[in-house]
Amino acid sequence: MDEDFRIDITEGVDSIDAAQWDALADATPGTTVFQRHAWLSALQASGCALPQTGWQPLAVQLRDAAGRLAAACVVYAKGHSMGEYVFDWSWADAHRRAGLDYYPKLLLATPFTPATGARLLGRDEAARGALLQALLRLARASAVSSLHLLFLSADERRLCEQAGLMLRTTVQFHWRQADPPWPDFESFVAAMNHDKRKKLRQERRKVGHSGVALRRLHGGRIDEATWRLFVRCYEQTYAEHGSMPYLNLDFFLRLGRTLADRVLLVVASLDGQDIACSLVLLDPQRRRAYGRYWGALRHVPLLHFELCYYQPLEFCIENGYEVFEGGAQGSHKMARGLLPVSCTSAHWIADPRLHAAIRSWLGRETPLLEQQLEELQAHTPLRRDDAPAPRAELM
Repeated sequence: MDEDFRIDITEGVDSIDAAQWDALADATPGTTVFQRHAWLSALQASGCALPQTGWQPLAVQLRDAAGRLAAACVVYAKGHSMGEYVFDWSWADAHRRAGLDYYPKLLLATPFTPATGARLLGRDEAARGALLQALLRLARASAVSSLHLLFLSADERRLCEQAGLMLRTTVQFHWRQADPPWPDFESFVAAMNHDKRKKLRQERRKVGHSGVALRRLHGGRIDEATWRLFVRCYEQTYAEHGSMPYLNLDFFLRLGRTLADRVLLVVASLDGQDIACSLVLLDPQRRRAYGRYWGALRHVPLLHFELCYYQPLEFCIENGYEVFEGGAQGSHKMARGLLPVSCTSAHWIADPRLHAAIRSWLGRETPLLEQQLEELQAHTPLRRDDAPAPRAELM
């Protein structure tokens, strides 16, 4: 499939011209803001996704006979399984018990970002298929334990299945605009069943009675002081849970300089002081929004739900966004109007014995996850006539 392409492998996305990279992203169905050159470059330049943190970025490029960039991706040589959100700890343990090293492994995913979207960027399907084959050859030649492609688009799922990779299903919770659309947030709330509608209104009322004031900032309205506030809140919340954040101030400042038009910050203040923030990434062309991070310097009951769900959903309805992704896991999101969807990852395991064992295990896991998805969908918080049809989150 790829005999007409030359394969180059370089260190990270900054080895590729930003305009050429983003042109491939624009030509690829299902890409997200998280595959823009600016986002991936900020992860590297800030030191968040580098070999020192267990993420060695390799830019795999396919060039045609004229030297033009036909396809590209950033694949990471990983020294651990953190920051992925498709959990393979048991696979790592199986390798250990078999006397084999699981790390390093190769990972095609956006670091720390469980959002479905294309990562095999190419000018056409033939180039994207050739890029997948190049990744498989790289995995075999590198003597790594495995290759993993996470949160696939519909086209990538099909390419991976055709290439013989093992597919795995996971569940997330996304909000989707109704058809016909809800004209305002109260119409969305009114579409929920009685118990959920009552609970949601009670939660918003309690936040309002607490004296918290809210404001939304977008694009050029987000200054450096606000970014510093956000990072303080973000780091404080991680510290309260006894963990270290993956991202740092430098990353967010770079994000504010290069992708400000794709950012929404919701800021909460109390007694004249800013106390909490949530960050949402916007994809205006595809009418999708992504809830990413939040943090608080002071505890206010139920403020998390207001900043991370109700404010972003209100923004989506007011601005014509069709989908809001709430991030990984969390069936509690259903009470806030987010519904379960299936996501897909693909996997290649080098050792034949473990490949067979994991394939057998996936054969047992997949029906259980499908059953879980059906059970969750049966408990929709929306009245049946208002609920969007359940679907796999494939694009």
